Amino acid sequence: MKPGIYEHFHQDEREFVDRAWEWVANAGQYHEVKLTDFLDPRQRFILETLVNRHPDVHAAFEGGYADAERVRAIIAPDYRELDGEDFKIKVLSITSGDQKLLELEHGDYMGSILGLGIKRSKIGDIHVIESGCHAVVSEEIGSFLNLNLSQVHRVHVMTELLPMDKLQAAETKLETMDITVSSLRLDGIASDAHRISRTKIVVPIKAGRCRVNWKVEEDPSTNLKEGDVVSIQGMGRFAVLEIGGLTKKGRYRVKVGKYV
Repeated sequence: MKPGIYEHFHQDEREFVDRAWEWVANAGQYHEVKLTDFLDPRQRFILETLVNRHPDVHAAFEGGYADAERVRAIIAPDYRELDGEDFKIKVLSITSGDQKLLELEHGDYMGSILGLGIKRSKIGDIHVIESGCHAVVSEEIGSFLNLNLSQVHRVHVMTELLPMDKLQAAETKLETMDITVSSLRLDGIASDAHRISRTKIVVPIKAGRCRVNWKVEEDPSTNLKEGDVVSIQGMGRFAVLEIGGLTKKGRYRVKVGKYV
């Protein structure tokens, strides 16, 4: 690890930085090829940063479809061609004859999968669709889920493993709202977006349960900008869609979109 690399990342990210650098170093020094679990966008950024620091290593990423948020990576010596590599990804189709299936949400499916003892890193994007759910999963746990996932939030379900070309990706839905804030501080925008007091929103932020662009952010005074994605554990997430001009009272006009 080159001196000073840690200063570019949050302290909570050091464990992943160490692991990712080991993958990169092994690819460069020992010609190893590494297929990772699913990475979130922040982890992908960290890995890409480290790969770019090594002259003899490159990486490819795949999450099953063009706009995938969570992806697997293959890290390899730069002489190895990565086009056509098998990222070992499957689609777990979850359906039911019970009409209550239509009431299930992303968190219901996620909770039931994780409840079987599966690590989050083995699961890619989860798509809630009209017929149920298409979950992108790593091939190595696909058969286990297909055999053992029989219920989602008290709804009995049927499962089937499908190839990636059968994936039905859900369209991202945002509930937009226009707010006015005295500043672009994280706590101010987040409190309005979630309709709770600033005093209450500060608690999870300072506790390390808030991420801005998938990076832990513990400073409530951090200024947000257009395009930022904010997630707070237990509250969901929102995106800053637009920052407009000032009102006559000097407040910022901000359009946010809550993920639904």
